[in-house]
Amino acid sequence: MELTLAVSPCPNDTFVFHALIHGLVPGAPRVNLTFADVDVTNTAALDGRFDLVKVSYAALPWLLDDYELLHCGGALGRGCGPLVLAREPLDDLTGRTVAVPGDRTTAYLLFRLWSAAHPPARIEVVPFHEIMPGVAAGRYDAGLVIHEARFTYQRYGLTALADLGEWWEGDTGLPIPLGAILAKKGTVDPAQATEWVRASLRQAWLDPAASHDFILANAQEMEPAVVKQHIELYVNEFTLDLGQDGLAAADALLGRAAAAGLTPPVKPFL
Repeated sequence: MELTLAVSPCPNDTFVFHALIHGLVPGAPRVNLTFADVDVTNTAALDGRFDLVKVSYAALPWLLDDYELLHCGGALGRGCGPLVLAREPLDDLTGRTVAVPGDRTTAYLLFRLWSAAHPPARIEVVPFHEIMPGVAAGRYDAGLVIHEARFTYQRYGLTALADLGEWWEGDTGLPIPLGAILAKKGTVDPAQATEWVRASLRQAWLDPAASHDFILANAQEMEPAVVKQHIELYVNEFTLDLGQDGLAAADALLGRAAAAGLTPPVKPFL
């Protein structure tokens, strides 16, 4: 058996999946790896080419007919939400152009919920690494950023208009559900896949040095200190097990999105 796996090259994914990818998980199949940013996998997963795939929670309403949510391996947490950045403070984004990293990302869904009262005039989907330079250069009035950008945006002379994680947590009391791991129905046993992913994560925690070179070779941000911050923030207890709070967070996000007419409704996880 060969397992087709699609994850992002971001440090949290390469940290979690290093052992599985490199054949270090006993009993797990050989892995055929595809690296793709989550805005790509959100759409690519629709054709069912991957057995395991990392996607945004915001994309689940279009994928759950063919995939099952694993209760491990993803990115949820507190203090790790997307940021809305600009060159200078703005009262609101009415009439503005905002760059976003994907139209089915959790970040963009949160942004739409947050900005509903004062929506921007124009949204542009821009590769993640181009957003901060584009805002700094004046091509966009504001940008929605994720991942390690929360540690580096000041270098571009930008200011944070909003931390959507703080907004979400303050409003719901729940962690923010960012990235999910899905298993394709009919080709992968979810219970087995969960065991493989959890075993890979546990190995990463036991021997973090083992994945160091692999992580740096694929990271967009090469500074070891930033990579370390990224992993510590996005790999946490929810990565090992969503638990009640993680599932409640997914239900809250997708329930609010459906109620606002932004996504199709889905059956609650709890």
